[in-house]
Amino acid sequence: MKNIQIAAVVLLALFQFNCKDNKAETSKETSQEMVTDSIKPVLETKNFDTIIDGKKVNLYWIENKGIKAAFTNYGGRLIGLWVADKNGKQTDVVVGMNSARGFKTSTEPYFGATIGRVGNRIAKGQFTLEGKKYQVPLNNGKNALHGGIKGFQDVVWDVSKTNENTLVFSYVSPDGEQGFPGNLTVKVTYTIEEDQTIKMEYEATTDKTTLVNLTNHAFFNLNGEGSDSILNHELQIYADQFTPVDEGLIPTGELKAVKNTPFDFTSKHTIGERIETKDEQLTFGKGYDHNYVLNGKKKNGLNHAATISGDKSGITLNIFTEEPGLQFYSGNFMQSKNTFKSGAKDAFRTAFALETQHFPDAPNQPKFAPIVLKTGQKYHTVSLYQFSVK
Repeated sequence: MKNIQIAAVVLLALFQFNCKDNKAETSKETSQEMVTDSIKPVLETKNFDTIIDGKKVNLYWIENKGIKAAFTNYGGRLIGLWVADKNGKQTDVVVGMNSARGFKTSTEPYFGATIGRVGNRIAKGQFTLEGKKYQVPLNNGKNALHGGIKGFQDVVWDVSKTNENTLVFSYVSPDGEQGFPGNLTVKVTYTIEEDQTIKMEYEATTDKTTLVNLTNHAFFNLNGEGSDSILNHELQIYADQFTPVDEGLIPTGELKAVKNTPFDFTSKHTIGERIETKDEQLTFGKGYDHNYVLNGKKKNGLNHAATISGDKSGITLNIFTEEPGLQFYSGNFMQSKNTFKSGAKDAFRTAFALETQHFPDAPNQPKFAPIVLKTGQKYHTVSLYQFSVK
């Protein structure tokens, strides 16, 4: 009789445990459904279901462990990213439009886009490879920016979704496109990993010596899209030097110490703390629009590039990369000319970018690490954007 009573107690305990476990799973599923339901009205497939340059455009989702991201293959763009803030509220920390047309007609062409062939600026759009001169169309005053007039932000990528947390974009840039030599085959893989990280993996091969410097141009506001200025975000950049620029934002070739300048983010400062300082470099950029020389502080073999936190949300972003540089852009050219998916305008300094990269104008700067890719070589680089709550 005693054994029967013990068995009954054990069975009851197991039943209660299973009930709790099922409730937890149900709660988790319900929470995920609530997140999805709250996002659906903001981004709808029908607004991205279109044809551009004869190729099919669409809206794509990936998610993992409480992070959900939206992409479109027009420009290989990250167009929304939902993470939990300090109160558990799902917050969209990447700004963007709510339709393919919105991106196509935007006065800012780079929101969330995969950038190439060459990220950042090339002086006068000119470079020389193996004794031959090349010209990229000028689209930034006297210079070429982010691959010329029709860079990778303006092409329709092929796309495959390998699982619920991975999206692969691929594109073959033909020989001579935007003045660059060689047929360049590019693959970019975006993965949401279990530790609240978006992994960005870039690969490329060529059949002729060419230039490659790929990155992603997500514009962030860690308080949420449409939540006003980013000037109170607290930023630390793991760099002891930056590359000063001329008035056209082309590097002078110097590696300048950040110490005793408004560019010193070796310890935490808010973005707005010194942005109005009378400084020639800040005048040229209308704020921060400069490349930082990462100092080699490592984590898991990658350069720890930056840490930045939203003052209202508590959301913190850590960036790790194989790249030697980081472009910090404080939204200085945003002019309220475009409407985000939240309904807010892209007002002055309401988003920032932190782009992992090789240095600007590298083909014309002998002191900078080269960005040359030759036949038989493989371009491969990884950057991680990891989120947490402060």
